[in-house]
Amino acid sequence: MKSDLKVRVISAIVALIIVIPILIIGSYAFYIGACIIGCIGFYEMLSLRNKKKEIPLLMKILSFLCFLTLTATSIFEHNFSIDYRLLVIVPLVLLSPLLFYGKSKKYDAEDALFVMASVFFLGISFRYLVIFRNFGIHFLLYLLMITIMTDTFAHFFGTKIGRNKLCPYVSPNKTIEGMIGGTIMGTFIGTVYYITFTNSIANIFSVIGVTLVLSLVAQIGDLVFSAIKRKYDVKDYGNIMPGHGGVLDRLDSLIFAMLAFSILCSSIIGF
Repeated sequence: MKSDLKVRVISAIVALIIVIPILIIGSYAFYIGACIIGCIGFYEMLSLRNKKKEIPLLMKILSFLCFLTLTATSIFEHNFSIDYRLLVIVPLVLLSPLLFYGKSKKYDAEDALFVMASVFFLGISFRYLVIFRNFGIHFLLYLLMITIMTDTFAHFFGTKIGRNKLCPYVSPNKTIEGMIGGTIMGTFIGTVYYITFTNSIANIFSVIGVTLVLSLVAQIGDLVFSAIKRKYDVKDYGNIMPGHGGVLDRLDSLIFAMLAFSILCSSIIGF
């Protein structure tokens, strides 16, 4: 147990040493870092499918190119709109090969839909990760504060006072008490951060409402990614961070919170 904890702490420190400077520098450094991390996360998702059926190498290459097309065009973007041509190219590239693989069944409709959904979901997610950093570091730190604090206190309260299971089939260790405690603390700390560092004149009740929604959505994201892992019978998406799992294990909550915030930003703030 102590050795496992030591491994987790060391890998977390190493990750922070790498990530924090890139986050602070922003610009091309963050853009390149986000693309690299995104590719690792996308590889982890494809690896799940490979456990049931090996995807042809050509389709892996084409799917990575589609993923990078969505992600890599975000470097100078400051809004969440996406050129429809980027969205159209993905199904054209990933569905058309069904005509050539149909007889061998090495790549069927189920494979194509899985790959296409992964490209859209993760490609847009990591695209928005870069865009949020383009807006300013405090927007991204606000989201990180919500997700980290929600997860930390959900674990704390769940361990200390948790009695009622939240979603036992998907994640047996999560409890309703943990969810409530994590939501309250994540909302409180996230709100304080936003008012202090991001926008001191913002309407406090609006900030509380938005932060509350993001905290809840972050926990939904955690459960959704856990459900995907359970479907493919794996413990972690990867092992890039010993003791913590893969990229998607660490960013599951952030991805959902970020997507929800992009909707709120577009609808309420007008980005």
